[in-house]
Amino acid sequence: MFTKNDKHPQKDAKKGRGRPHGITPQGHEMRNRLYETAIRLIATRGYDVTTLRDVAREVGVSVGLLYKYFPSKRAVVLTLYDTLSSEYAHRGTAMAPGKWRQRFLFAVQTSLDVLGPHRQTLVALTPVLVGDPEEGLFSPHTAFSRIRVLTVFRDAVVGASDAPPIKVAEALGRILYMLHLMVILLWLLDKSPKQRATSALMALLEKSLSSFALALRLSAIRSLVAAADGVFQEALLL
Repeated sequence: MFTKNDKHPQKDAKKGRGRPHGITPQGHEMRNRLYETAIRLIATRGYDVTTLRDVAREVGVSVGLLYKYFPSKRAVVLTLYDTLSSEYAHRGTAMAPGKWRQRFLFAVQTSLDVLGPHRQTLVALTPVLVGDPEEGLFSPHTAFSRIRVLTVFRDAVVGASDAPPIKVAEALGRILYMLHLMVILLWLLDKSPKQRATSALMALLEKSLSSFALALRLSAIRSLVAAADGVFQEALLL
């Protein structure tokens, strides 16, 4: 995944996802320039083609200075995850009281709103997000971001006015998190004008969730939720 110009990828874990301690205001400004340039190049050229040497050349600094802030491309990607998940978690605090399906739809729409300005970059990163064992959505390195986002969906159900029993609510929250990822993947791949197909899917979800909320009162459906949650956790979350 890393090119030959991207040295020392193992060091980014020690760097705290590319965030040096004691950074000065000038250093903070430089870090932002390097980060924004890296994201722009990834969006326009693609992740595999872009190297840290390209980023340093574009900004007009030495590769050594760039490594001070981003020791690998992984550090850039993790910073992107960190930034987006932090903003999402913050916006999630504005979730209004109500039924879990309404709160879920708010959580999904908020995710689309946060990711919207970065769609081109995320499209370029789609193979990484889906399949990379080190930088993908379900890798150990991205757990910090995943937990932030998953917590919003858990709270959407657990804190709802019609929340089911806690174990069912937590399981449903994780399933809805997975459903939200499917919506995001469709949105990234959606070639319809202005992602019209994604909007249609959101409308279908809104219609179908009312029926599912009623069905969730049945013990058989709650057992299915628990079973599905177990499958997802074993396959992707553990």
